[in-house]
Amino acid sequence: MRDFTLPPALEASEPPARRDDVRLLAGTPDGVTHHSFGALPELLRPGDLLVVNTSATLPAAVRLDRLALHFSGPLPPGSDGAEDAWLVELRLREAGATVPYPGGRRGEWFPLPGGATLTLLGRQTPRLWRARLNTDVVPYLRRHGVPIRYGYVGRDWPLSAYQTVFGTGVEAGVGDGLDGGSAEMPSAGRPFTYELVTRLVARGVQVAPITLHTGVASPEKDEPPYPERYDVPAPTARLVNHVRWEGGRVVAVGTTVVRALETAVAGHGFLRPSRGWTSHVVTPEVGVRAVDGLLTGLHEPRSSHLRMLTAVAGEALLERVYEEALAEEYRWHEFGDVNLLLRRRGGEIPDP
Repeated sequence: MRDFTLPPALEASEPPARRDDVRLLAGTPDGVTHHSFGALPELLRPGDLLVVNTSATLPAAVRLDRLALHFSGPLPPGSDGAEDAWLVELRLREAGATVPYPGGRRGEWFPLPGGATLTLLGRQTPRLWRARLNTDVVPYLRRHGVPIRYGYVGRDWPLSAYQTVFGTGVEAGVGDGLDGGSAEMPSAGRPFTYELVTRLVARGVQVAPITLHTGVASPEKDEPPYPERYDVPAPTARLVNHVRWEGGRVVAVGTTVVRALETAVAGHGFLRPSRGWTSHVVTPEVGVRAVDGLLTGLHEPRSSHLRMLTAVAGEALLERVYEEALAEEYRWHEFGDVNLLLRRRGGEIPDP
């Protein structure tokens, strides 16, 4: 996809008054159309399946006098020299917002609110550090953290503004080893309301859960992926396979869902129950096998997510969608408008 410039005026700076008070830009093989988000049930068919992310959002930022520490997520067990370590981004506080902080050194430690201490263990990526907190991270964040906020959002909002109706409790998680939550909101699910979910189900559209705890978004430009925890439960895997076998469409609500489902695809093309850690990156070269569509926000120029969107929709359709989004002044980021991409099914699903 060609590069583009995102005008600051199109950056959504606050949540809408109602969750579903956003616009929906639909791109399909038949063209590009404009809707309110409440029209989603009419854009789907009975027998389609929406797969949603149940990860709740953590208050993952801890603010110091000059720095903010963004807790991205834990490292997989057995990571070299990183037992009980988390990936953490250091950001400099400036004028009510934060910018990347290039400083820090191995062994440096920071006194945190509540008497905790964070120690830097070494760099994981140019922006992310392996770090260890001297207490359990998730309970600590629940007491002392705030939601991660970037400069385009003008003020703090409560954690409830960063939760979706699908999010489960951050303490319970989905099972052993998957407690916690996401550093940043799985924002494609944010416009959904309980009333809209009821309308979808009444139309015959099914809804199934996965979980993927996503880390901070800021390193995603030109940096390697890092592992994130996910769970595709057996009932969801069975339902995805059934829907596709019967000719329905599987629509992922968010790029996190695409990543989890594509990680769980077996060699024969069917989904299998799967959980653990994924570093899978969806690209046009790799393609997608588990999804027929994607509901997502609008992504920044040069974001790695645009390659995933190209894999789902194709380059020509995605180019047209983003041209329309810019021309019609759709809003970007987690409080902004949403984009539905549907692709034409290619070929039959193989016999199991």
